[in-house]
Amino acid sequence: QVQLVESGGEPVEAGGSLNLSCVASGYTTGGKNLGWFRQVPGKEREGVANLNSGGYDSYADSVKGRFIISKDNAKNTFYLQMNSLKPEDTAMYYCAASQRKLYKIGSFAVSNAGDYDYWGQGTQVTVSS
Repeated sequence: QVQLVESGGEPVEAGGSLNLSCVASGYTTGGKNLGWFRQVPGKEREGVANLNSGGYDSYADSVKGRFIISKDNAKNTFYLQMNSLKPEDTAMYYCAASQRKLYKIGSFAVSNAGDYDYWGQGTQVTVSS
């Protein structure tokens, strides 16, 4: 059984940084399509970042240049480093993983929640001004 567990979300002041982690069990991250999404109550889930099966990373325009997605296959863990945080980054953040290999890039890679088979339970990030 595949399980994804996020951690690292916490309250932070604007301009600060956080590093979210997603530990996968029953699943290997090597060569897989991985992503991060976020959701604010009352709004649709928004794609934030994607690391495709070829290792290419893509980002939503709203976080480009501030967030970095990465992974450590030896630990079956992937990360979202978030820098220069803004109040509008406040959301529940979810990690997601695909069973099949995918090689999308750009907005096509970031935005499609339907590409993912497994989801974490979420970790709350709150950025105060």
